[in-house]
Amino acid sequence: MTPEAIQRGIVGGDGPLQRRAMAKAITLLESTRADHRAQADELLTQLLPHTGKAFRLGISGVPGVGKSTFIEALGLYLIGQGHRVAVLAVDPSSTVSGGSILGDKTRMEHLSVNDRAYIRPSPSSGTLGGVAEKTREALLVCEAAGYDVVIIETVGVGQSETAVAGMTDMFVLMQLPNAGDDLQAIKKGVMEIADLVVINKADIDKNAATRAEAQITSSLRLLGQHGNPENAHHNEAQWHPKVVQISALLGQGVDGFWAAVTEYQRLQTANGRLAQRREKQALAWMWERIEAGLKLAFRQHPQVRALLPQLQQDVVAGRIAASTAARNLLLAQSGQAPAAIE
Repeated sequence: MTPEAIQRGIVGGDGPLQRRAMAKAITLLESTRADHRAQADELLTQLLPHTGKAFRLGISGVPGVGKSTFIEALGLYLIGQGHRVAVLAVDPSSTVSGGSILGDKTRMEHLSVNDRAYIRPSPSSGTLGGVAEKTREALLVCEAAGYDVVIIETVGVGQSETAVAGMTDMFVLMQLPNAGDDLQAIKKGVMEIADLVVINKADIDKNAATRAEAQITSSLRLLGQHGNPENAHHNEAQWHPKVVQISALLGQGVDGFWAAVTEYQRLQTANGRLAQRREKQALAWMWERIEAGLKLAFRQHPQVRALLPQLQQDVVAGRIAASTAARNLLLAQSGQAPAAIE
């Protein structure tokens, strides 16, 4: 299919026709072939006027916290409210085959067969942060297809929290009521970017869930007192991060969670913060792709490819410092003579 045909299928199609077009579009976006990359850029330009109308929700948390169970419960709830829901589930990649390990689609068996839902699992392929390299572009495809809530579920390890917060309107961090060391649940770096904290599996130990809610609420309040005075808790024009308890397995608390999301969207739209957030994300995305493109061009440069095998051997054998090898490769890429090695 040509980019024009795929675009028509996404924007004007419905049912199986639209799903096929979306799948072809995302596959094209994920391709590393140069001709496919050019077609993907053309397709994105055609889709762009039809994007931006969905609410982008990022969900992260440690493995086993119940992200997939919660997303399925939330998705079914939203569909019942008249929404169309897309889920971009980023799985860890197998070091052997490169494919997804967890298979979130198989664990959302009720949501995946619903006509008003679209689930796309993607291997992280070793991308830093556990977010697939083309997740942002896949998000735009879902928006152009008319899905008004797009959920991005990440691996939940490493820097995935920062990565997903950088491409969504709202970042949700999921926690367990008995996570061990209390300090592990209130790490400053994670809490500073969380817009909403969800304590899942609250039905297992209600007392532990209540204690965790109190501890995290207190830490969020302390963090909000630092930095910009606009973040003070008495400022009703600003959103203040909250903590909610749910039981995704039993479907309890999902309505309260969505009520908090709706309040966040209302406040951040009214004060202009949502628009500012998307503007910053668009520019960050541009620079991220520039850096990726420069890295690819560097690796494909003839002089670099000629020198790289020997320099790698020299670094491994300890004959040359890694920093010196890197500098020599950069000089070769720019057409200059390598630095002298004493």
